[in-house]
Amino acid sequence: MQPTTSERAILVGLDLKSRSSKQNASPDAPPFSAEESLDELKILAGSAGASVEETVLQTRAAPDPATLVGAGKVDEIKGLVRLHDADMVLFDSELTPTQLRNLEKALDTRVLDRTQLILDIFARRARTREGQLQVELAQLNYLLPRLAGRGTTMSRLGGGIGTRGPGETQLETDRRRIYTRIKKLSDELESVRAGRATQRRQRQSVPLATVALVGYTNAGKSTLFNRLTGADVLADAKMFATLDPTVR
Repeated sequence: MQPTTSERAILVGLDLKSRSSKQNASPDAPPFSAEESLDELKILAGSAGASVEETVLQTRAAPDPATLVGAGKVDEIKGLVRLHDADMVLFDSELTPTQLRNLEKALDTRVLDRTQLILDIFARRARTREGQLQVELAQLNYLLPRLAGRGTTMSRLGGGIGTRGPGETQLETDRRRIYTRIKKLSDELESVRAGRATQRRQRQSVPLATVALVGYTNAGKSTLFNRLTGADVLADAKMFATLDPTVR
């Protein structure tokens, strides 16, 4: 997505009745409310540089298989897009390829889901070669089943598409290009991981304990790491500020 501060977004969340009701909640239900999840999406959008103009939350028994939210809510969102001259609509749920295609057609604007937004943030902030390879690989695997009907999608991947094979459609060409790129990235990632494995074995040969800091994004891991080690790792009060692992 790579939004700038001038890009305006409408946020959309879905509150399933089974999640809303504590009495009927499934053991697998997330330990947070739909409102809390939407609040987090707003922070993520701001972290990516988007300006959130409005948030919409619909409660229903089950997702609409065609558009996630109901037809009436789609019309409401379309009105908000026009009202705010919004550049995109961000959905808090992961959209199926069919839902994404239908929503982009109905809303006549860019549509993204939480997964794509997070991957875009990762792409902006990954610094190591391994991190950059992992993010691009994840983006391509996410994009592949969502190509149909998205004529401008491939332009965001950079570079030329190359020579189209005889009788191929644009969609087939895009798919072929993605498969080729995925293979190249996977091979390069294996090479990088082999190098990291060698470094890991060298560290393990030294009789010292290994301590790892893990936790949710923006929990303070980098700040604690700096205090413990005297390092100067980037520590910022925003989500996914630091992506790459650091060893001391």
